[in-house]
Amino acid sequence: MKILLVLAFMGLSLSFTESVMVCYLESWAVYRPGKGAYDIDDVDPDICTHLIFAFAGINANGKIQVLDPWHELCEEYGECAYNRFTALKKKNSNLITTLAVGGWNEGSTKYSNMAADPEKRKTFVDSSIDLLQKHDFDGLDLDWEYPAQRGGAPEDKVNYAILLGELSEALHANGMILTAAVSAGKDKIDDGYDVPKMAVALDIMNLMTYDLHGDWEPFVHHQSGLYPYSEDTDDNANLNVDFAVNYWLSLGMPSNKIALGVPLYGRCWTLDDTSQTDYYSPASQPGEAGPWTEEPGMWGYNEICYDQTNKPDQWTIETAPGMNEPYAYRGRLWCSYENHTSVIIKANYAKDHNLAGMMVWSIDTDDFRGDCNARPYDLIKSMAETFAGEIVTLPPPASTTTRDPNAPTTTTISTTTTTAQPPPDGVCTGPGNNADPNDCTHYYECAPNTSGGYDATEEECPEGTLYSPSTHLCDWATTVCALGTICLNDCA
Repeated sequence: MKILLVLAFMGLSLSFTESVMVCYLESWAVYRPGKGAYDIDDVDPDICTHLIFAFAGINANGKIQVLDPWHELCEEYGECAYNRFTALKKKNSNLITTLAVGGWNEGSTKYSNMAADPEKRKTFVDSSIDLLQKHDFDGLDLDWEYPAQRGGAPEDKVNYAILLGELSEALHANGMILTAAVSAGKDKIDDGYDVPKMAVALDIMNLMTYDLHGDWEPFVHHQSGLYPYSEDTDDNANLNVDFAVNYWLSLGMPSNKIALGVPLYGRCWTLDDTSQTDYYSPASQPGEAGPWTEEPGMWGYNEICYDQTNKPDQWTIETAPGMNEPYAYRGRLWCSYENHTSVIIKANYAKDHNLAGMMVWSIDTDDFRGDCNARPYDLIKSMAETFAGEIVTLPPPASTTTRDPNAPTTTTISTTTTTAQPPPDGVCTGPGNNADPNDCTHYYECAPNTSGGYDATEEECPEGTLYSPSTHLCDWATTVCALGTICLNDCA
């Protein structure tokens, strides 16, 4: 049995020795309205080498926890997202499907406490293996944001490395891989990461070279610039992709284990003065929410390109001197983002630096319907082709006729029986996560039961976050309050 497990792990390892195209999937994208809704059946299983389902969490005892049981599991009339996700391997036998645990909304405190306690670490490792095996995942992606910060402890740097070592040993013994999403910020790297030990434990390191700037700052800038802007000084001079890559390399992370992160979304602001549109122009408020992602300060690439395609006279698209990435503005809305040209430049950079390949957050905000260009997923495909050495040309614009978002879609994988959902019942208005309109510090997980109602489980949001009715997750309090629809008492 041990020989078989070793051979199984070798098969996973050998499958990405050439290059990787790592794609995260936001599970909550299924709840988006209209053309933004994205479910497992929308995934093209042939464009990514690794698909990562985001996210699972952990409880106070360290046990891994399914965050949206109705959507992700099959029990109680659930939608079986985990099983449908890993079943994509039936369409592409080389595809590797893994489960991410953590994420921004989970915070750091629970992970800090778990990593500091040998018994809780064992609970986390053992429960993770059980969940992965039950649903046929090929490994785990640890997305602790961030060790030693956001409620963590200085000891996290040591304990994080210990945790990775124990996870690596257990996963590899079971024929699975271990990856991790890590920060591009110097302070977070210095405080939280023992790089030589991480290099031994990890199969791939997903470098989050995005969110380097955003609406938490009172000025506009690019969130994922490859190089520093000419006017960047002090700490801002380090907030770029090139600095992050070289800093990780200097600390001992092998280049062939780094997947370079590229955002398939834009960071957006509301300009204070529409006559000032250059980098560092004042912008004291987040940009209006995108029509499908519904989160202030952020638009998916699909939302940006679709709006530009349909309102070409309203948008101005520019690239700052010395930079490679576009920014665009319409009225007071100003967004920095990536496009066809900039992602090719980044893929060439990764190739020139002998990196493992590319990573995107996230597959569900690429132009997955092909509304903006003639082929769907143009950004992901362009990066993969560039890294493989293929010549990439800009595809012609798509037809102005687009799919009706309200038209029925074809389901290619069926694992559940369609069942009428029960009527509203107490705190539950429907299956899945439900908001408390009077108190967004918590929410309810609602699952239909056999008696015709719902079973509700109350879940608390981490400190500093509130439940967002648009993303169906806990998010920054400032982001939720900017929606101005619920929880006004929490936002006062």
